[in-house]
Amino acid sequence: MLEKKAQDTTHFGFREVPTARKGQLVSGVFDSVARRYDLMNDLMSAGIHRAWKAKLVDWLNPRPGLNLVDIAGGTGDVAFRFIERCQKRSGSFGGGGEAVAVCDANSNMLDVGRDRAIDRGFVDGISWTCSDAEALPFDDATFDAATIAFGIRNVTHVERALTEARRVLKPGGHFLCLEFSKTVLPGLERIYDLYSFSVLPTLGQMITGDRDAYQYLVESIRRFPNQDDFAAMIGAAGFDNVRFLNLTGGVAAIHTAWRI
Repeated sequence: MLEKKAQDTTHFGFREVPTARKGQLVSGVFDSVARRYDLMNDLMSAGIHRAWKAKLVDWLNPRPGLNLVDIAGGTGDVAFRFIERCQKRSGSFGGGGEAVAVCDANSNMLDVGRDRAIDRGFVDGISWTCSDAEALPFDDATFDAATIAFGIRNVTHVERALTEARRVLKPGGHFLCLEFSKTVLPGLERIYDLYSFSVLPTLGQMITGDRDAYQYLVESIRRFPNQDDFAAMIGAAGFDNVRFLNLTGGVAAIHTAWRI
């Protein structure tokens, strides 16, 4: 009798789950927390995520006429910073022809982003597309830049998402990824682990009513590759000039690369 082939599995936090189910499970997490997602980001990071995203945009160096795809950009944080920076450089509210396409696999997150955009007066120059990072609905060589902030660790096949990001970039296009990473300061890891596993799930329960979502967040961070290993993955996807910058002692890191 032939031995039954082992089922293809991947990780969902510390759990091993069928690969085909991970997307559904991740979607359930963000369905649950979408309306409180930005508030939780402020609370659990004491607002530091804002400085991290500002640094991401600094490194991107937006300019009028630049076209950006923000992958897993649901609630619009990076997109809004990008537009504001372009408008500031152009000296006019209308900007200089720049455009940003926000993509996210979760429609509830996109709904929050659209509402926030309307509240801020961002109507032109921004589009919202529900799509998986592993299969972006754009032609080859469409964008000048691609960003993804705190999204890539949720992707089932990270290498496919990286390949897709490269595909939609023009030659000379800039890729930037902001993600939680591995601490590098002596003594910080123990404090960070204590805070992550003891405080964050409890805070998630209090604010969103979903402890499990933030337990998954903590676990998914621990399962994500360290800075050097992720840089190697970016290079393997065909990018050049891969570098990274540690933020807050490595709690987060920005990886940057180019499509040559």
